[in-house]
Amino acid sequence: MSSKTKIVVFHLKELVYTGLFVLLGILFIVLLVVMFAPGNDSGDAAYVPGVYTTSLTLRDQSMDIEVVVDENNINSIRMVNLSEAVTTMFPLMEPSLNDLSSQIIASQSLEGITYSEENKYTALLLLDAIQLSLEKAAAVQ
Repeated sequence: MSSKTKIVVFHLKELVYTGLFVLLGILFIVLLVVMFAPGNDSGDAAYVPGVYTTSLTLRDQSMDIEVVVDENNINSIRMVNLSEAVTTMFPLMEPSLNDLSSQIIASQSLEGITYSEENKYTALLLLDAIQLSLEKAAAVQ
């Protein structure tokens, strides 16, 4: 076996350029993975902040259910554009909404909401309108 010594000459300039490009390539790949990898960000918003309304029509009279949300909370629920005819014809509408809205704001959910049996249909109508407003407010995930 003959051993021939081979001499390899590296130019410092080429080593520096190669190392720099390898480092930039690795940094670029890490940046792409961090940006586009699916993950559970703690800053995910449940809602798009704003005021969302759903119209209800009751015997040719209309009113709106207004839901105000920020990124993660339901802030208020109220009736707007409420005519005197609606309050006269449907006297349980306002107390039912007040009861439902206090429960929803406290729990920040429509799950587990209770209502009395005598207000059942009014409460279900209002819950459907609130659900529609919250679906409008839902952030695309």
